[in-house]
Amino acid sequence: MKLRDFIKGIKGKPQKEADMEFKDNIGIKGKFHAKLWDKDGNLLDERIVENTVTELGDAYVADCVSDRGDTQMSHMAVGTGTPTATALGTELDRNALTSTTQGTGADDNDVIFIGDWTAGDGTGAITEAGIFNAATAGTMFLSSSFSVINKGASDIMKITWTCTLGST
Repeated sequence: MKLRDFIKGIKGKPQKEADMEFKDNIGIKGKFHAKLWDKDGNLLDERIVENTVTELGDAYVADCVSDRGDTQMSHMAVGTGTPTATALGTELDRNALTSTTQGTGADDNDVIFIGDWTAGDGTGAITEAGIFNAATAGTMFLSSSFSVINKGASDIMKITWTCTLGST
């Protein structure tokens, strides 16, 4: 429905409810972006993957905007399996988030989570990642699976995860 038609309807020209095409859908989507560097700073691998918002993640958002509240997302984990609906398949390492920020301007409905893995940390054939609200167990909000990222003992990895809350 065009804005001018809506305004005409308000100004006394009633329209049938069926003609009103208001949509009020909120969706959550995310994008997983991993970069892997060797000890000399050479980029070895880069991945950008659409992720899964878990059912528990949907419920988490509802809890956050209700009177229930919930514990803030605080950790990111990597693993060598495939995520389930509630956890990573084979969690390898979980670190506190390096930062969590909200986008600005047109991107103010984005939440950006960053996790860093230094040399010797999270080493292995990584195929999954998730964002959690606890150092162990907890609610997994977002998850992603991808083809293997081989993180060697001297490699450094940064994961930037952008979660967008908005119309679908």
